[in-house]
Amino acid sequence: QVQLVESGGGLVQVGGSLRLSCVVSRGTFSFYAMAWFRQAPGKERELVAAISRSGSRTSYADSVKVRFTISRDNAKNTVNLQMNSLKPEDTAVYYCAAEYTPLATGSLIPSTYNYWGQGTQVTVSS
Repeated sequence: QVQLVESGGGLVQVGGSLRLSCVVSRGTFSFYAMAWFRQAPGKERELVAAISRSGSRTSYADSVKVRFTISRDNAKNTVNLQMNSLKPEDTAVYYCAAEYTPLATGSLIPSTYNYWGQGTQVTVSS
């Protein structure tokens, strides 16, 4: 069973930066497309950013484009989310997610994810 563990959340002021990391174990990291989701109180979970298995393709929610960057390090079994110019509306629990992707479709980004981390809280104060 693939396990995902997030880290890097915390409290930051408006305009600040945070870097979230997610380490994947019990699975071959390079076989999985990866994504970051977030869920704010009273709101539905939303996709923030995703990266294909191959790393050749990324996708971002319109609300975070330019400000956030997703990256992966296959040697360290890690996916990162660099968050800059943070806003109060970025406050949420951030979840790392993984989905197995066959090699033949390695450049695609899945629409659903079967493996999830426990989440890390990000709070942006104004």
